[in-house]
This record gives sequence, structure tokens and C-alpha cells, in this order.
Amino acid sequence: MRKIILLVFLYSVPFTCFAQEIKDRDSIAVDTLQNIKFNYKQVVIPAVLIGYGFWGMESGQIKNFNHQIRDKITDIDQKTTIDDFSRWAPAASVYALNAFGVEGKNNLKDRSVIFVTSYVIMGGTVFGLKSVTHMERPDGTSNNSFPSGHTAAAFAGAEFLYQEYKDKSIWYGIAGYAVATGTGLFRMYNNRHWLTDVAAGAGIGIMSTKIAYWIYPYVNRTLFGGKESKSTSFIAPSYNGKQLSLCFVKIF
Repeated sequence: MRKIILLVFLYSVPFTCFAQEIKDRDSIAVDTLQNIKFNYKQVVIPAVLIGYGFWGMESGQIKNFNHQIRDKITDIDQKTTIDDFSRWAPAASVYALNAFGVEGKNNLKDRSVIFVTSYVIMGGTVFGLKSVTHMERPDGTSNNSFPSGHTAAAFAGAEFLYQEYKDKSIWYGIAGYAVATGTGLFRMYNNRHWLTDVAAGAGIGIMSTKIAYWIYPYVNRTLFGGKESKSTSFIAPSYNGKQLSLCFVKIF
């Protein structure tokens, strides 16, 4: 009998890399962007999660706890691939909700730039840390365990979903974070990551999206001169745990 039952609400299709051509006839002026302002309180939770992850790399007590958690939830004979899909669900839901007429905080162009900026920050941070920490995975297959890229992507999307739809209903954000949490748990269940990897990945994902919102005015001025652009192209990194790839996004 399983000791732990995980319930994850998944309501989108998976994607690893996409090329998108979107027409936004009703886009509003950039000056009306509803951005979030920096507040030190917003960084407390992600900073604690990231700090816990780094602390666990040196603390023998936390390392022992990592092994205890792994032994309790890992079933080596039965694995699942749901985490490969669920990591994209929160971010994809932002566009799915808009497609069904539930408008978010920002227009299509603004939120797309924020989304890509977030994933550039997240992907670069995750890839950089994996390259320098060389932490062995629980299953011993490689030395790129820290931090969890799947979890980082899921939480970056969850924060994106929360920021865009928190004024509509707090439950959109709760659902996104539930899916992201489930993604992290499944990474441990599949014996691919330690608890500290997942915690750090969650913190990096949340922080990346917050930073993307904070710096959007600067990104907008740099890329578009503070004016709306009819056609925009982006290149964003994607990391699947083994290799780094680039995703092309084009917005019309």
C-alpha cells in the first residue's frame, strides 16, 4: 500500500519548445501595463527556499533528511512521466484561460514578453547552477541534480498564472501552485531529485517571474523603445535535465 498519495490537477498539453504566431487585435497601450512593484516582502519565501537548497549542500543533517524523504516516497519499480508535462501546465493555462475569454491582467504582448523574460532568467540560473554544483542525482545517473529544472519551470509558471489572474480569483493561483508542488513531489517520487533540489528550484522559479515583472518597463524600453511593436521575436532557453535547447517565440 502506498504511504503517500499525490493529487495533481493537470489541465493543459505538454510542450518543450514552441514557435508561436499570435495576433492580438485588442492589445492595449504599453503605458497601461499593470506591473507589480518591488517589495522586499515578496522575496522572503523564494529566498528561504533557495537558501534551504544551498544549505542542504553543506549540512549533514539536511542531507540525512534528504535520504529519509527519498526512502519514504520513492518507488523505484513504478515511475511516472507526469512531471514532464505538469511543469508547463501553469504557464500554458494563462494562454488557455485567455483563449476561453478569461482576460488576465496584461495584454498578450506584455505578458508574453514577461513570460519569456522569466524563463530566460530561470533557465539561465538553473543551467548555470547545475554546471557549477555537480550534485549527484538520487538515482546516480548524472551529476546535475541541483537545482530541479522541472520544478523551477513549474513554479515560474505558477507565479505567472498568479500574477495575471489574482485579481480575478485567488483560486487560479492556488491551482497553479498546486500543480507546481505536485511537479516537485513527482521529481522526488521518480528518484530524480532531492528535497533540497526541489526547494531551490521552486524558489528560483518564483523569483524569476517576480524579477521579470519588475524589470519589464526596462525590457520594453530596450526592445521596443517604449512603444507597441506589431511583430516581435524571442529566443528562450529550455532545459530538460540533460541538455539545453533554445525555443523560438514570435508574436504578431
